[in-house]
Amino acid sequence: MQTETKYIFVTGGVMSGLGKGVVSSSVAKLLQLSNQKVSCVKIDPYLNYDAGTMNPTAHGEVFVTDDGGECDMDIGNYERFLNQSVSRTHNITTAQIYSSVIEAERRGEYLGACVQIIPHVTDAIKDRIRSIARTENLDVLVVECGGTVGDIESLPFLEALRQMRLEEGTNNVIFIHVTLAPSLDVVGEQKTKPTQHSVQELRKIGIQPDLMAVRCSRSLETSAKRKISLFSNVSEKDVFSCHDSKSILMVPQMLYDQGIIDVIFKKFGKIGLVNTSANWDRWNTIVDSFANLKDQIRIAMVGKYVKLTDSYVSVNDALKHAGAKIGKNVTIDWIDSEELNGSVDKLSQYNGIIVPGGFGERGAEGIIKTANFAREKNIPYLGICFGFQLAAVAFGRHVCGLTNANSTEINPNTENPVIDLLPEQKFIENKGGSLRLGANEIRVESNTLGFKIYKSNTISKRHRHRYEFNQKYLEIFNAKGLTFSGHSDNKKRMEILEIPSHKFYLGVQFHPEFSSRPGYPEESFEAFIRAASA
Repeated sequence: MQTETKYIFVTGGVMSGLGKGVVSSSVAKLLQLSNQKVSCVKIDPYLNYDAGTMNPTAHGEVFVTDDGGECDMDIGNYERFLNQSVSRTHNITTAQIYSSVIEAERRGEYLGACVQIIPHVTDAIKDRIRSIARTENLDVLVVECGGTVGDIESLPFLEALRQMRLEEGTNNVIFIHVTLAPSLDVVGEQKTKPTQHSVQELRKIGIQPDLMAVRCSRSLETSAKRKISLFSNVSEKDVFSCHDSKSILMVPQMLYDQGIIDVIFKKFGKIGLVNTSANWDRWNTIVDSFANLKDQIRIAMVGKYVKLTDSYVSVNDALKHAGAKIGKNVTIDWIDSEELNGSVDKLSQYNGIIVPGGFGERGAEGIIKTANFAREKNIPYLGICFGFQLAAVAFGRHVCGLTNANSTEINPNTENPVIDLLPEQKFIENKGGSLRLGANEIRVESNTLGFKIYKSNTISKRHRHRYEFNQKYLEIFNAKGLTFSGHSDNKKRMEILEIPSHKFYLGVQFHPEFSSRPGYPEESFEAFIRAASA
């Protein structure tokens, strides 16, 4: 039987980066804890087809889904909060919508009509959203509209959401508007004027918010709540404080304590809430595991995009998940690999070293030196994708005696291409969407560190890479003490490298961070943190 899906649309005002993704994830989590079948969608109004070609230092990490989508980092938030995989279709961009409309026009599907933003583009947006709800038979779909109200790019999407409220009925659609109530240090008073103006912008385009989620440094004052209610035409009980907390995992409880789930159910006409105590107990156990952690473990994250910590948000979270699992406080120092081209001696002060993914020549020599330093000093090392590849380069140079060993991505003319372009990549011209992407099955050899970590001969992990280990060098690497314990595509590709004589030295061609969830850390991260704490 097809479920009648309810929709929650989350918009944002005043400025970007307020936490629409956290609000969306938290509301979805509360609904999930209330035994609703729920999922989330992220609308990105930019003209990129997907996030694949975007600079992580400007936009944050590119999150990869099981089905190979290169998505906005908020998709990762949804997966971690809900502990469920999300399809690439859940990240909607302007380019995807316009492409579908143009392709339909070329096929003659509009019967000679003049193709316009309304109704053709807005219809395509609505069809995409409803298709997800219908295909997954959801009770509730939470849709986060990226950008800030007033941006020209988001207008077609907001218009589509406005139309959906009209078409679905007010009992089936809720708008949550996320805004800011800043506090000036000089006065100390929480200012509501930015929120007032933001709601005015939203109402100009025909959308009246039902709930207000107000970001603030401390709990929203009663006087500020009253003023926001008055000028936004929203009941006081529908104005919610989203103040700073120690962890984003605490936001669902914050909103629940203010009664948001009761308000949502009443607006949707759902009478009587189900008993969710068992669900809450499981979630609270996970949240509590991140509090009162003992013994600090210092991890050096050596990467190319450390100027924006969101560039590695999934890696950061995966390390924290692993620390919480064993009751340890993981602190991460982000170190620019470009600054390590000289000396890497300062890395000796850390309990473990991790090298996340990356692309290109800049900072590569610093990573190669880092990988070799960790091997020589017996410091636990975890290399992910680029960190796997350059660990192989370091081993080739310093152990195998391969002169100027390198990756052809860094030096196309290297005499020892330990890392080389995937054969199927050699004739690809378009950069976007052409990497080896998504989940692939990996075979793990018995009696190896890889098997000890994953406790299985077969695993499935997500990938995002264009280069791979050159098996021309497999024999010499094995002879010198490096083991490739994981492979895929009938041993066509090497996936896991390890040094059995080392305390913990592991490189993985895949991206394990995308599989890590609060309470359920990805196995290689847990093993790495355990080794670093030993």
